[in-house]
Amino acid sequence: MMQEGNDRSIAELITRLSRETVTLVRKEVQLAKAEMSQKASRVGKNVGFLVVGGVVAYTGLLALIAAVILVLGLVIPYWLSAAIVGFVIAAIGAILVVKGANTLRQEDPTPRETVETLQEDREWLKDQTS
Repeated sequence: MMQEGNDRSIAELITRLSRETVTLVRKEVQLAKAEMSQKASRVGKNVGFLVVGGVVAYTGLLALIAAVILVLGLVIPYWLSAAIVGFVIAAIGAILVVKGANTLRQEDPTPRETVETLQEDREWLKDQTS
């Protein structure tokens, strides 16, 4: 009789452990989704910097080429003034693009919190099954 009672409570414990493990995995998936969403938001913002930097550089290129080439054309040949202005505007645009790209490279896409809690959960599960 005693053995039967112990078997039943072991079965109940295993069932409970199974349910809690499923719940734990679901919560970890929710955490991973939330963390990845936050990272995607930051990456999206930095992509915005890249786009805005490119648009500003392009707009500046068009406006400044027209104005400065005309002014410089009074002193030096137009082709040389166009080359100088084009180089300066392209350099400004390149600086903005490099800034955005460097920021994106620094972003770590790994969901660190989720990885840490999964490791903790694994240890907990080992303790529960020992």
